[in-house]
Amino acid sequence: MKRSGVVAVLILLLCCFGGYAEVVLPKILGNGMVLQREKPVPIWGTAAAGEKVTVKFNKQTKTTTADAAGNWKLMLDAMPASAKGATLTISGTNTIKLTDILVGEVWLCSGQSNMLYEMRKNSKVNKPDTMTTAYSPVDEIEHAHNPQIRIFLVTQKNLAKPDSTHSGWSIAQDSALRAFSAAGYFFAKNLNHDLNVPVGVVCAAVSGSRIEPWIPETAFAESPYFKRVSKDSAQVSGADGKFWHRMISPLAPLAIRGFLWYQGEANMTETVSYIHKMQLLINSWRDAWHEPTMPFYYVEIVPYYYSKMKSTVTISPQMLPRFWETQSQVQNIPNTGMIITTDLNDDVKNLHPPFKWEVGRRLELLALAKTYKKPVVYSGPVYKQMHSSENKIILEFTGVSKGLISRDGKPLNYFTIAGTDGVFVDANAVIKGNTIEVSTPSVSKPTAVRFAWSEDAQPNFYNKDGFPAAPFRTDNPLKFNPTDN
Repeated sequence: MKRSGVVAVLILLLCCFGGYAEVVLPKILGNGMVLQREKPVPIWGTAAAGEKVTVKFNKQTKTTTADAAGNWKLMLDAMPASAKGATLTISGTNTIKLTDILVGEVWLCSGQSNMLYEMRKNSKVNKPDTMTTAYSPVDEIEHAHNPQIRIFLVTQKNLAKPDSTHSGWSIAQDSALRAFSAAGYFFAKNLNHDLNVPVGVVCAAVSGSRIEPWIPETAFAESPYFKRVSKDSAQVSGADGKFWHRMISPLAPLAIRGFLWYQGEANMTETVSYIHKMQLLINSWRDAWHEPTMPFYYVEIVPYYYSKMKSTVTISPQMLPRFWETQSQVQNIPNTGMIITTDLNDDVKNLHPPFKWEVGRRLELLALAKTYKKPVVYSGPVYKQMHSSENKIILEFTGVSKGLISRDGKPLNYFTIAGTDGVFVDANAVIKGNTIEVSTPSVSKPTAVRFAWSEDAQPNFYNKDGFPAAPFRTDNPLKFNPTDN
């Protein structure tokens, strides 16, 4: 054999039995991570075809063999929470040791800029006038040194190839925390406090992103609804799945408890089409994790002057409340929930308001109640039904809890009423027990009421637990059935 041929064979052998044969892990599996408690935990990666891979963690030892494509996956048995760091060892022709691994609760948060809104921005906002905590949440970075809270920030590039240092996870402190989602962090902080278990949060969000790129493009092609509206290209603009492919799909099958979503500003001119997109997103993500009822909790977008923005379409002050109504209907999809944020913008000219600590707190209370089945209040008043009585309309609500109040002690605001002419005017709204009586002298036979039906609405109608009422209209409200296509 010629010398050149010998060299070629040696190179081929080195490729087969050297670097190509090594066990390689995805970026999301790394030092300092949190494994989901009380669920089977997938560990996966690549190796040479047919290579035996062994995983050891605590008292468990599991073995599998890489398939013909070099992919392998095995499952660790479900485990209780553990705040004591342990080593996860993965062995093939090489050995990888992931250190300081905890077991607890893991959540994935995603969306656009208000979810991405970093803790470094949180540290620069004005401090609230009154706080019940020992220090202001604005100063959280100075106090955050809890090793039971771990974070992982996904970018559009960092999941593309493995990292031999296995260093993507961090304790929620210092520079790593400064760059991390404020809403995601405060969710984790509250959850860690209330459950007393380690919490890991993965954030995959992109500023300004519409919902479409977070959905696999095949979902649109298979959707009966979007097949019908496909002639309207605006309905599926940007449906290329690029964020799904780069930032969500590579995370599966990481064992997690559920999803947190804060997006909608980029789609707020939509109604029914956005609900169907949310349904596609929720179903696609649940399918990727093979859990058809995985919790999905999301955030109502805040009051903002959209009508004063430069836009290619005309935006009225009522378009935002219609989108709030749209968002609320997504809750008809099983195992979902939404928090209200009409009180969480101190300047309706600001699309990126502070108070992300309260966004995180409300999301955590929602999860505590619906996922962890804790007896906590997580919602304000939600319109249930109405009936007319002489010259008044009487409104009934769920989410009353301890009772209804005006938060500032002033007359309830942002209520309007209309008669048979359909013209809405400002109305007097009075709390009567657990109901609201709405009337005005100028409307003798009222037929409908609207509440917070304007983009700048920041009403004072709350329950006594401190949660704001959800915006609503009694006339022709949007109704969504998740079984409709």
